[in-house]
Amino acid sequence: MKRVTFLKKSFMVSTFWIMNPWKSISQDKEKPAPIKLEIVKEFVTVSHGNYPRVKEMLENEPLLLHVSNDWGGGDFESGIEAAGHVGNKEIANYLLAKGSRYNIYMACMLGHIDTVKNVLTFNPGLLNAKGPHGFTMLHHSIKGGESAKQVEDYLRSQGARETKIDFYSKA
Repeated sequence: MKRVTFLKKSFMVSTFWIMNPWKSISQDKEKPAPIKLEIVKEFVTVSHGNYPRVKEMLENEPLLLHVSNDWGGGDFESGIEAAGHVGNKEIANYLLAKGSRYNIYMACMLGHIDTVKNVLTFNPGLLNAKGPHGFTMLHHSIKGGESAKQVEDYLRSQGARETKIDFYSKA
């Protein structure tokens, strides 16, 4: 290859890369169609307490693992969050084992004191943050029972008092 040809081709490739760097490395797979809202709503609903149905639905549609339902006004809830705010450790642990997203509310419900302390050290303003439906970290730790008692005590020592905050309030 001549030097001039090489330089022209190199320039074209580098221009393409600069103009659209992700196109050449992105997957060409087409995304699946959105999951029907009634299926999302059912999955989140059963994730509060129907372990056999959660397993069945997830086996039939693995993409349900990360879906969230909007109950209105931006009150989104996923299956893992549904299990978390009612203290359903069986479903929560199952979903986590499948790769569900772990969050501070799960840490509270499951009694993961070191995680809770680290997060609140980094961002103390989260102490009374609104989770799904306005349930706080304190609520989740109470729902976690005896294994989360240390988290509950820690949250109270930091000033947590409310278990639920009006989800729709502006504060």
